[in-house]
Amino acid sequence: MIVTNEDRMSCSVHLSEDGQAVEIIDQTRLPNRTVTCRLESREAIYDAIKTLAVRGAPAIGICAGYAMYVLARQKESLLYEDFISQLEAEGDYLISSRPTAVNLSWAVKRMLSKAKASGTRDVRAIIEILKGESLSIHNEDIEMCYHIAEYGLSLVKPGDGILTHCNAGPLATSKYGTALGPMFLGKERGIDFHVFSDETRPLLQGARLTSYELCRGGIDVTLICDNMASIVMKQGKVNACFVGCDRIAANGDFANKIGTSGVAILAKYYGIPFYTLGPRSTIDMNCPTGADIRIEERDPNEIRTMWYQEPMALPEVKCYNPAFDVTDHTLLTAIVTDKGIVYPPFDVNLKKIMEQA
Repeated sequence: MIVTNEDRMSCSVHLSEDGQAVEIIDQTRLPNRTVTCRLESREAIYDAIKTLAVRGAPAIGICAGYAMYVLARQKESLLYEDFISQLEAEGDYLISSRPTAVNLSWAVKRMLSKAKASGTRDVRAIIEILKGESLSIHNEDIEMCYHIAEYGLSLVKPGDGILTHCNAGPLATSKYGTALGPMFLGKERGIDFHVFSDETRPLLQGARLTSYELCRGGIDVTLICDNMASIVMKQGKVNACFVGCDRIAANGDFANKIGTSGVAILAKYYGIPFYTLGPRSTIDMNCPTGADIRIEERDPNEIRTMWYQEPMALPEVKCYNPAFDVTDHTLLTAIVTDKGIVYPPFDVNLKKIMEQA
């Protein structure tokens, strides 16, 4: 597959026509306003990732790939040694914006490796190589999402109720999405599901983004508050849980949007299959367990004041706002990747999947 004009329209991240900027749909403005931002400076790209204007592990990876090319273009006049040194510094800066999502560091390191292994010291030639590599990252994500959707679709049957948490659709990836991919691919093939979308406090990605995407895609969706997952499971309305992932440890523990581990515990109690779906780039074999995943803590005002005309808590009230939690691998039914479905024992079978690279 290659990036087409249709993909450019459906993806929240793409390279500008002139190649001098990363263009994104500002996800903080959805669903009421669709705003496209042009990011040219390293500060603008950093802020877009940090503030979640661009979010979703695969989309962040695509953004990082294009960002490294855009920033490389700005250093065309440098000698090779200075070019590589400054590009490395730019990469470190971008990685610091969202430390939990492994796709960010993965894409930056991939672009740097390509530059160093280019076989030439001609900076202009290296920049052209980086352009091709950034497009490859995007193309590969489209391909990966398609295969993830195929494998995920094999785990459910027409008419099933599927619960999802946070957002892992086209806005967070390149086309079909990861956790939402089976629903979109199923819709293309005339297969209908009913999706329960957790609102995903405090940033409401499930309300603002997941329900938006599914509704616009003609998929039957019901938005629920995060604390309603238990009752819809108890009522027998959920046949499977599909969630995304920002980092998967070597033993199968994985980080995803805060609240995911609670959904997994409920699914285990009610005997509902629980799956996380993501590309192999999300698997970090250098991270032994979930305990080794650094959890980002965000501004307490996202709890206290965001979305409200007036604060919903006194200024002196302390707020704890971790962006992610880690779901233990013992709660997972399987991990769905672009290269197949990984079942327990995860420490053994994840290694096998990664060795296929």
